[in-house]
Amino acid sequence: MVHHSINTIAKGYINAGMPILEEDSHRSISPYEFLPSWFFYTPVVIQSFFLGLKHFDFALPLIANPSIKLSGMVGESKHDILTLAGPVAEQWISPFITITTTASAIQQQTQNAIDEMNQHQLFFPVVAKPDLGCRGVGVKLLQSQEQLTDYFNSFPINARFLIQEKAPYSAEAGIFYVRYPNEKKGTIISITLKYSPMVVGDGLSTLEQLIKNDSRAGQLAHLYLPRHKSMLNTILEKDTEFQLAFAGSHSRGSIFRDGNKYITDKLAQRLDGIFDDLEGFHYGRLDVKFKDINALMNGDDFTILEINGASSEAAHIWDRDTPLKTIFSTLLLQYKILFEIGALQKKQGYHSPKIKELLAAWKEEKQLTLQYPSTD
Repeated sequence: MVHHSINTIAKGYINAGMPILEEDSHRSISPYEFLPSWFFYTPVVIQSFFLGLKHFDFALPLIANPSIKLSGMVGESKHDILTLAGPVAEQWISPFITITTTASAIQQQTQNAIDEMNQHQLFFPVVAKPDLGCRGVGVKLLQSQEQLTDYFNSFPINARFLIQEKAPYSAEAGIFYVRYPNEKKGTIISITLKYSPMVVGDGLSTLEQLIKNDSRAGQLAHLYLPRHKSMLNTILEKDTEFQLAFAGSHSRGSIFRDGNKYITDKLAQRLDGIFDDLEGFHYGRLDVKFKDINALMNGDDFTILEINGASSEAAHIWDRDTPLKTIFSTLLLQYKILFEIGALQKKQGYHSPKIKELLAAWKEEKQLTLQYPSTD
């Protein structure tokens, strides 16, 4: 592959290092972005039925990543996945600790967490996120011990969450990586650039007015207004950037753009080296923060926030300009690869779990998700 440096890089602070987000033209959000999941996954279910018949096993996707519970289809632990990393891979993962809530006094739990943070040199601001969960649910940026106490208060008892270092970079991407068993090299099949939505003050308008008057934010005001209700009457100074969403999930209001043109051999080689030192991962999406797009293309200056398994999406499909046909074909290709990897793992001796295990994990995750705090 031949790639050229990107000179048009955002200079602000919220999306610093990202390729400049082009001005909204014919539309500002994808017409498909917020349709129900069943609409997109019905063809996947149909294809999976026939692939299951072909291989005489409908559960092959659940062994594609044999070191991850149910391959990461549902109910996987962020802690368990990230701690698979050996000393080489660990250097590329944002430092974190894992906290289990109890029925004891919240203040004592907070102090215990602070003590553990100090032991691991984690200092505010930090990111708190549920150990089980997806699509950015329950993710919060914590600026103080008081906010950590509030997080404990809002979190279910006997559940786990991660406290992770806030990445030193602002730019964010989702990188979908696939490596077939017994192959030394993997392939990047998708890069999604994740832009934090923001408005810029003019010295005259309130935050609420800026949101409602923005071509994109105005269409998603139902997501942003409740999240910032204490600030809605604030008039932002001229040229002041205000971040509307922190969690890098399109369902929480982040902006996704197709970044496949930034896929490089150097980045793929870097991921090969990382996953040489992380056992049993063959299919999924990494959520990363990076210094700037040129560094990412060179495989340098990035940090891994999460590693997601079999249920991952090649999220570039939520670019506003992605045709419906491409969304369907991308999802179908993903699950075709997932079955192929699962079939190869079965030949190597891995046994498919029973579907009831999948249903039990899904039920547990759903029940927990309903109890999580709101997302920033």
